[in-house]
Amino acid sequence: MITFIPLTGFLGAGKTTTMTAAALALQEQGRKVAVITNDQGVELVDTKLVRSKLDSVAEVTGGCFCCKFEDLVEAIVALVASDSVDTVIAEAVGSCTDLQATVVRPLRQYYGDDMVVAPLTTVVDPLRHLAFARAAERGEPESDLSYLFRQQVTEADVIAVNKLDTIGPDRAEELLASLRASNPKATVVGYSATTGARLDTLLDAWQAPATNEDVVLDIDYDRYAAAEAQLAWMNQELDLTALGEGFDATAWARTVLQELSGWAAGHDAVIGHAKITVETADGDFAKLSLTESGAQPTLDRAAAAPAPAGRAVVNARVACEPDALDTAVTEAVKAADLATAVTSSATTPVSFKPSYPRPVHRLAPAGA
Repeated sequence: MITFIPLTGFLGAGKTTTMTAAALALQEQGRKVAVITNDQGVELVDTKLVRSKLDSVAEVTGGCFCCKFEDLVEAIVALVASDSVDTVIAEAVGSCTDLQATVVRPLRQYYGDDMVVAPLTTVVDPLRHLAFARAAERGEPESDLSYLFRQQVTEADVIAVNKLDTIGPDRAEELLASLRASNPKATVVGYSATTGARLDTLLDAWQAPATNEDVVLDIDYDRYAAAEAQLAWMNQELDLTALGEGFDATAWARTVLQELSGWAAGHDAVIGHAKITVETADGDFAKLSLTESGAQPTLDRAAAAPAPAGRAVVNARVACEPDALDTAVTEAVKAADLATAVTSSATTPVSFKPSYPRPVHRLAPAGA
């Protein structure tokens, strides 16, 4: 019997960092853990970082778990068969919701004899949550993105507030208390996946019974689709060559994200997330991420030394038109090339907007 742990949560909440940190912690407890990344596109930056830390990693690309349900099941089966894992943690696309009905219940109904499905966990970025809450307090109409975020929180068995180290202790406790009051059927925990602080509270929550499994979202799929369509999704690869003896892969990626952050702030474009890996010719790599317009990038991994060449992968999810995102990234790359003495050759940008969500299954709670 394997344990399947489903994660959801808005773009930039830190699902991948949470998944990786939790997998390593569970392995220390003697579990054999595999993880599955998921995205609307292909060439995932996160998968590269996860594979640098974990042995058993799979991807489901080209759509969310709900629309790629059989692909998810095949990935689970393959991991169990090849690596003899007993625990699989999977993170859904950050713009996906309604997972209780489209993923959790179908897995329990059709595969319950071989699989224990842990409580559905929604990972929350406290600053993103507070920004949506302030807009509501000001009486602003609920945006489609805020609507999507609310649905993700509403259906959670476990609300996992990540990045508690980014806000003060008093503010953190106030936020946790507010979420508990407004979501009485959910277990609310707070932690930092980056530092590992209080991560044990999340692991403990996964051992408890699901408390919100009978939730039925009052969800408008047209509005859900509209929320996803607000985001342009870009995946692009670039070959990088130093003009001198070597270039700083970390500095190149940081410059691209700084330029993109400034552009988004100037155009009032919400950044879901933007991530870059640069793998150097000697097999080392740098990885940086950005989750807020106007903010500085976060360094997830630095390249150890300058390199003569490398290959970059850019994943960007930004609330703008695809053509605008293509142009913004192209200009950011030009600035990074100039700043770090690099010449780059890019694949054609593949920015797109997700198609209408069409889940394979959508099951009501038992007895409903």
